[in-house]
Amino acid sequence: MSAAMRAEVIGDPIAQSKSPLIHNFWIERLGLDARYERALVTKAELPDYLARRRVDPDWRGCNVTMPLKQAILPLLERLEIGAEMIGAVNTVTRRHNGALIGSNTDVAGFLEPLRQELAKTHYFRMARVIGTGGAARAVVAGLAEAGFTVVLAGRDTGKARAILDEIDPEGEHHVAPLAHFAQATDFPFDSREGCCDLFVNASPLGMAGYPPLRFHLSHAPPGSIFYDIVTAPVETPFLARARAGGAQTVDGLAMLIGQAAAAFERFFGVAPPREDGDAELRALLTR
Repeated sequence: MSAAMRAEVIGDPIAQSKSPLIHNFWIERLGLDARYERALVTKAELPDYLARRRVDPDWRGCNVTMPLKQAILPLLERLEIGAEMIGAVNTVTRRHNGALIGSNTDVAGFLEPLRQELAKTHYFRMARVIGTGGAARAVVAGLAEAGFTVVLAGRDTGKARAILDEIDPEGEHHVAPLAHFAQATDFPFDSREGCCDLFVNASPLGMAGYPPLRFHLSHAPPGSIFYDIVTAPVETPFLARARAGGAQTVDGLAMLIGQAAAAFERFFGVAPPREDGDAELRALLTR
């Protein structure tokens, strides 16, 4: 009798990860003979960790969180195109011969809640993105793929420019200092009919224990969608202010669950059960 399939999430620290709750919720609903765990792995321990896992036939793979998303790149046999372009891996799967394949499901997770809007025809798409970290790289890659012109804001505009040039060198994208969006503007936006305007917080600003995201709503054209990838709290002040102004919002759980769903299918060969629109899982994650 074969042992249960298993997968896990690795990082340092790792205790705060919600991935085991999400994956085990789906495993239980599907009745799979599988389990999903968490493992504390430092950068120094990563080579030995992978050496042990690649010879374990029951190990299907792992999700990768900070600070290992880039450190793991040279230790894998192959990178999928998305991971190679972003320069970061958040999912590793093991092939039957022990080969380890790196992918990045953050792009799919980020775009998933926008699919209905992106199915529409727009004559112009613009996204203003806050942040220049690893998550921002995935966000920029997804937006470029979806035909957005991106304005990337960060404390270091040189780093922002480098990200844009690396991920989409042919795109006509722009950079702005972080402080730009904190100050009011009297810019006279034209009619936005036929446009798709998106504001994304891809930084930890506004997360519990971090400074708030200073953002003035006057920078948002009419009809803008506000998206915050922060998951703690789920209802960030950024989203609360946007919703109070009547804007459509997308919270960080949407991306978290979306990227997990893409990884789950890679690990266990079956799509997770999401018929209720993730309502029960969301309730569990926000207890």
